[in-house]
Amino acid sequence: MAVQKNQVRMQVDQIEGVLVISVAGQVHGLNSREFHDNLYKGIIGYDSFVVLDLERLSYINSAGLRSILLVAKSLKGRNARFAVCSLSDSVKESIKVAGFDKIIDVFESRSDAIAAITG
Repeated sequence: MAVQKNQVRMQVDQIEGVLVISVAGQVHGLNSREFHDNLYKGIIGYDSFVVLDLERLSYINSAGLRSILLVAKSLKGRNARFAVCSLSDSVKESIKVAGFDKIIDVFESRSDAIAAITG
């Protein structure tokens, strides 16, 4: 998943019954709407377990954070389990400052997230 500096890429996989959306690049003013739209397309019709893997995401703006929160709320409304994992220090700090770590389950690794939400 090669990513140019100003792009955001997503890859959707099913692993052990969990929908895993891997995000790479940066989410900023030029592509936050694309991020939002693609994130929602990724979860359409999925109602059980979703993990958002942010290992390769180097930056996210407030609009991107809002998109993650809206996805979490949408999934919660469908009784689906949702978590984010593998955050870089800068993304982790953004999520903490926004208080999202109190609303959304955050895990150190993909395997930890999968184990926690399916267990």
